Amino acid sequence: MSSSVLEVRDVYKTYRIGFFRKKVEAVRGVSFKIERGEMLGFVGPNGAGKTTTMKMILQLIFPSSGSINLFGVPTGNAPARARLGYLPENPYIYSYLKPLEFLDLCGRLVGLDGRDRRKRSIELTGRLGLSHALDRPVGKFSKGMMQRLGFCQALLHDPELLILDEPFSGLDPIGRKDIRDTLLEQRAAGKTLLMTSHVLSDVERLCDHVAIVQRGQLVASGKLNDLLKPEVRRVEIELDNVSPTLRDKLKAEATSLRELHGHTFVVIEGDANVPSMLKLAFEEGAQVHAVIPHRETLEDLFVRKAVTDGPNES
Repeated sequence: MSSSVLEVRDVYKTYRIGFFRKKVEAVRGVSFKIERGEMLGFVGPNGAGKTTTMKMILQLIFPSSGSINLFGVPTGNAPARARLGYLPENPYIYSYLKPLEFLDLCGRLVGLDGRDRRKRSIELTGRLGLSHALDRPVGKFSKGMMQRLGFCQALLHDPELLILDEPFSGLDPIGRKDIRDTLLEQRAAGKTLLMTSHVLSDVERLCDHVAIVQRGQLVASGKLNDLLKPEVRRVEIELDNVSPTLRDKLKAEATSLRELHGHTFVVIEGDANVPSMLKLAFEEGAQVHAVIPHRETLEDLFVRKAVTDGPNES
């Protein structure tokens, strides 16, 4: 029996659409696994196959071929499925219900008794900033409030595996922080998480593993630290008191030079020329405020793998 919380092995999903039953391969041979306590960011362009893969994990749709295991058993196993929580990209919630009524219904569906349903619902709505709206029908909620309530639903039965499809969709900055903090709390508690997001900075901040999918195929998968290039890609130097003579000398050596609010920002490729540039600035009487190295980010990796390289076509 596998020790992985989730294991997706060589999964394909093919649709037949239109009058002529044209074949569309939405997912093509996707494989990845998540161990207990890990957080995996599943990212890719629109239409790449992320949501389709998640729906197959949840058995909302079924793969054309391949296998998916939850907690070491096939995903159709009811006790295994009871150990996961799911937040869809656009949660549908009965508009006439109030938040606690909706969560009470969800708690009944997952087998929580009345006392636990009430306790967990109050805790989660308070934690996610909905305490002020408990007497309001859900139909009066904003998109961000609906997202918060959907997240309460996903956490209600304290699942071991969380599957989150665009959890930051529609949230304001405070809501995004609340969700980020809650995800970090879940991870610190030993929970396992799988999330998709178009906000790659959030994925990079939260996840230790990523899988990048493009046109239904994985183009990169593994630990984020292993996938990102460690070398410095460029260095930005912030200067003050830059004379016209120094500006001309810096511009001749730099990749770019710009001025903003009285400061001069010089960007050079790599870090080999940083000492000579700093020496030049000091000799010309400039003040150095910051030297900022920029390494490859998840966004850089995403563009390099999902856009530039792309999947191998057979």
